[in-house]
Amino acid sequence: MSSQQQQRQLHLGLFLFGTGYHPAGWRLPEGRTDGAYDPHFLKEIAQKLEQAKFDFFFLGDRLATSADMQYLFPSQMNRLEPFTLLSYLAAVTEKIGLIGTVNTTYAEPYNIARMTASLDHLSGGRASWNVVTGSDPRAAQNFSREKHWDNAKRYDYAEEFIEVISGLWDTWEDDALPRDKESGVFADGSKVHELNHSGEHFSVAGPLNVARPIQGQLPLITAGTSRRSQLLAAKYSDMVFTGTNDKEVAQAFYKEVKSKLREFGRTDSDLKVLPGLVPIVGRTDEEARAKYNELNSLVVTDYDLKPLSDKLGIDLTGIDLNAPLPDLSSSEAALHWAELARRANGREDITLRDLFYFFTVTVRGHLLVVGSAERIADLIEEWFVDEAADGFNVCPPYMPGGLDLFLELVVPELQRRGIFRTEYEGSTFRDHLGLGRPENRFELQLKG
Repeated sequence: MSSQQQQRQLHLGLFLFGTGYHPAGWRLPEGRTDGAYDPHFLKEIAQKLEQAKFDFFFLGDRLATSADMQYLFPSQMNRLEPFTLLSYLAAVTEKIGLIGTVNTTYAEPYNIARMTASLDHLSGGRASWNVVTGSDPRAAQNFSREKHWDNAKRYDYAEEFIEVISGLWDTWEDDALPRDKESGVFADGSKVHELNHSGEHFSVAGPLNVARPIQGQLPLITAGTSRRSQLLAAKYSDMVFTGTNDKEVAQAFYKEVKSKLREFGRTDSDLKVLPGLVPIVGRTDEEARAKYNELNSLVVTDYDLKPLSDKLGIDLTGIDLNAPLPDLSSSEAALHWAELARRANGREDITLRDLFYFFTVTVRGHLLVVGSAERIADLIEEWFVDEAADGFNVCPPYMPGGLDLFLELVVPELQRRGIFRTEYEGSTFRDHLGLGRPENRFELQLKG
């Protein structure tokens, strides 16, 4: 390992799926069905993560739902509003970062600036926000709109949204509230600033009615691999979430998005790249594969092969599910997915049913790995050292056991290898990411 790689710090966070990432996780005898709503359970999860020295606890969000989501996305079908839940968790944790998702397409920056700054104060500087523009067109009907905006408009809106929030956080300088009883000066007006933003989408006067966040600027998280999302990440993000099960694809994205940082006066260490990881952990490879097969046997499905056929570019409809895989040599994608399914099953002679289950579990794009702690740690270390990732957004397949095994078996192995912390080095989320605290832009303007 090179000296540069030795200096890098592996980052780990939890992507909470209350019933587990696997669509059948909740059906296991030991699986929780009500994890998304039980405050005691959620507190225990956050405290376990903190004990394991995880960087963050992350909550996704979406603004539309339907009952049929139960078959593929039960954990995303309904769940608590992120910032309400994170405010609760802030009171029962001390060090772990807390990331809430904001869909900028259906929000106002002043409100979000208040919510995020408030959470940062309540948590002692551990808040962060994940910016999404929304991919579900049904959300428009929930917000009095006729249709969901196109990609270009959503990203234009999001960029200006970020600019406004970042500016609002700085409208109070750090020492703008002397609260001097003797002089009677509670606020120093010379250190309180109007934003006076006037742009294409927003007109916001400011100042914000919450003091500057403890972190100064909250870490910003984005996701996606498109050119527009890469530019957004390179310009604004401190961490980018991705989803791929192909190491070469991950390496290419890592290199490309980091290369764009220099356009904005930033360096490689300013942006952390974290793919999603779905670890099915066992004390042995055989135990892990048995759990994987048990989970798959509980999937509720009509075995519709069309989505898999479309993904692979090969028509699989009408083929016996229990038959060996047909000739897939005409499709590189099919060969890749078949090889991944073989690894998950731990054997070469997989059937179409095995491939179907693998696709069903991984269709959302995250990296699935089945095996012992050593096998999973090997993969994590390989992707980290080979610059396919700076860490992982961990998505346990079922709760709480899928997480508990990762914390009990995999984390100590990563610590033994010297690539993951054994203690927090600071108290804020920016500290965990190795980021300094930014100066206030209004102070810089006065100095300049």
